Amino acid sequence: MPTQTGHTTAIRASRTIGTSVYNTQGEKIGKVEDVVLDKADNSVLFAVVGFGGFLGIGEKYHPVPWSSLDYSKDHDGYVVPFTKDQLQAAPSHNIDELTRGNGRATRNSAYDYYKVAPYWV
Repeated sequence: MPTQTGHTTAIRASRTIGTSVYNTQGEKIGKVEDVVLDKADNSVLFAVVGFGGFLGIGEKYHPVPWSSLDYSKDHDGYVVPFTKDQLQAAPSHNIDELTRGNGRATRNSAYDYYKVAPYWV
């Protein structure tokens, strides 16, 4: 079954990791570093978007609500409906902090920050 934008609802995680992410202005802001899953309720907690570093040094990892990533054939990557300033000010963590406490605090702060309707309610 396709999404509203005509994309499939099923995608392999391996196809998303490494995919570029662009902001609303068409600027490349990073790439999908990982996808965090909630094994207990069979859902995607969030995508991990990495940006801001150089050769892996100083890179920040931002949890982004999975539903906010929309694949664009024109960009051959995901577009998020956020500005560069919003993304730079967003909650960020080191890679190990993302899943502490089952990842739910991280998920909640990302959904709150981006003002995305929670899927778990």
